[in-house]
Amino acid sequence: MRGKITVSVLALAAVCVGTAAIAGPAYTAEDIVRKFAPADPLGKTRGLCVGTHSECNTNVDSRSKAAGAFDLVVNFEYNSDALTPAAKQNLDEFAKALQDARLRSASFVVEGHTDARGGEEFNLGLSTRRADAVVKYLSGRGVPQGQLTARGFGKSRPLTDDPLDPANRRVETRLAIQ
Repeated sequence: MRGKITVSVLALAAVCVGTAAIAGPAYTAEDIVRKFAPADPLGKTRGLCVGTHSECNTNVDSRSKAAGAFDLVVNFEYNSDALTPAAKQNLDEFAKALQDARLRSASFVVEGHTDARGGEEFNLGLSTRRADAVVKYLSGRGVPQGQLTARGFGKSRPLTDDPLDPANRRVETRLAIQ
């Protein structure tokens, strides 16, 4: 398939809880590499089923399951583009994974979002600054800038039904497959 397909990446919510201690990253670099490393070139094993259609129809489209399976979500405080300590821990693991030889050729889109407070223009600028903050942080950890593309969406894509929910103040990182 040609063109650019954006696939969800990594389940994570990095939320700063006051001055609470941070337990550690929500995932490891190896978890990320396992998720996104190129598949075995020989593909799945093959077999022959002798039986009725319903007995043999065990095909499951793994791509449709995987598409929404993981989202990297880095949350921000109100009206801020500063990364929280929890977000930095998780982004450190993400940076390690992107430097792995198996993922060096992968490209990622870093998408910034806001909650519904504030005007369209302000939120679009804030969401872009949030995406840029993640790209800058990852670049500072050795990830080539050419591997990352920052985009801001403002308040146009809320994560929850409540447009004012703090969970909407986030950056999602998605794998871009060409």
